[in-house]
Amino acid sequence: MIRDFPLPDLGEGLTESEIVAWRVAVGDRVELNQIIADVETAKAVVELPSPFAGVVTALHAGEGETVNVGAPLFSCDTGEGGAEESGSPAESAASAAPTSTLTSTSTDTDGSVTDDAPGPNLVGYGAGAESGPKRRARRSALAADLVPTVPAETAPADAMPGSSSVQAPAAEVATTAAPSERPRSTPPVRKLAHDLGVDLEAVHGTGERGLITRADVEAAASGSGAGDAVSATSAAFSPDEPAQTASNGRNGSVGSERADVRIPIKGVRKHTAAAMVASAFTAPHVTEFLTVDVTATMDLVRSLREDPAFAGHRVTPLAVVAKAVCLAARRTPDVNARWEEASQEIVQFASVNLGIAAATERGLVVPNVKAAERMTLIELADAIGELAVTAREGRTRPGDLTGGTLSITNVGVFGVDAGTPILNPGEAVILAMGAVRRQPWEHRGEIALREVMTLSLSFDHRLVDGQQAAAFLTDVGALLRDPARALTMV
Repeated sequence: MIRDFPLPDLGEGLTESEIVAWRVAVGDRVELNQIIADVETAKAVVELPSPFAGVVTALHAGEGETVNVGAPLFSCDTGEGGAEESGSPAESAASAAPTSTLTSTSTDTDGSVTDDAPGPNLVGYGAGAESGPKRRARRSALAADLVPTVPAETAPADAMPGSSSVQAPAAEVATTAAPSERPRSTPPVRKLAHDLGVDLEAVHGTGERGLITRADVEAAASGSGAGDAVSATSAAFSPDEPAQTASNGRNGSVGSERADVRIPIKGVRKHTAAAMVASAFTAPHVTEFLTVDVTATMDLVRSLREDPAFAGHRVTPLAVVAKAVCLAARRTPDVNARWEEASQEIVQFASVNLGIAAATERGLVVPNVKAAERMTLIELADAIGELAVTAREGRTRPGDLTGGTLSITNVGVFGVDAGTPILNPGEAVILAMGAVRRQPWEHRGEIALREVMTLSLSFDHRLVDGQQAAAFLTDVGALLRDPARALTMV
């Protein structure tokens, strides 16, 4: 029996997905829950499992094409008796395993597959999530390996099938993988390589552990060899690291020429652009600035890192700012609110779902920590670290990208002192952290060399007045100036 598999609803009202990479080809035999494709929604890259076993007879969309929810994705001969038929979405779901959760996976350097946190719930089918000590041990090892490294790209070690071939000298062939392994790169980078006609087998990866980056592919396409870019992916998660100077592959060999590159506007970039335009032209933005002596905060961070009691927990200035924001929001609830035009109401949220802006290979994403106000500083640091891991790997769950109530963006890791951030749609405020700089500052009536940071608070003036914004911002500043003040706000 020939059965069609329609693209399922990946949740959160998403209506379409782009085929980033096929994991199977016509004629391949697939097993139940085998990953058949990487698909990119407006929020995340998701590995899509097959709802049944059989032989692939047709792929109804090519890599880079967008498929609407409910449209046929691929056809499979299940070997069952009966006439040829095309199953509806409901029929396809009913024929598969009971309701379960789609599971994100990553491939270790030794080729083994590691299950990780569950992704969006696909009603009616999906790969079951592995549990137990083995999964937790692998997840802990992955987090320990990735979190401390800020300017790095990390991704599953599988490549896009069907890439066109470009001849290259043997010296340029990546040496980080065995001959039988596929080059390590992210799905968007594999898509870019496919569009530019670059053979990833002939590209030397400059990312962490030989990961092939976008700059590497662009450099290979221009004939200048492997790029030397250092990605700033998810640097927003580690504000205490020194700012990195990033190359975008323009420094090729002398005399080399580069052609213009046209990149389709789709996926996360398309979603982010639409959201930012809607926010900028809907909410009246106002920005206030406050420069703060954060020497005490930096001393706290250093002392916690040296304390054996907190071994395994990576507390950063971002985590301290996040805790300060949660405490300050309790005193000024107007900042943790939403303007609802339809009902003509202002909704003040009971919990703080704290968004953390992250620059990734696929564009800007703002996953959020649910009920952040209930967490201790250590719990908040761990939660932010977990968001960092999933953001780097391009597998942030759609559920983590929705429901945010206020956000933090860390521009300081890029060497920037201040800015005027645009609000995440539907939120009342966003706080930007600037770079921590040692400079002369008034301290106890004298001039001393202190560590200083500038905070920038953008707010929706429909919801928050200048006085309320100032009260919130000065509370955050007071906590960073003297973290012991938190005891007076609990």
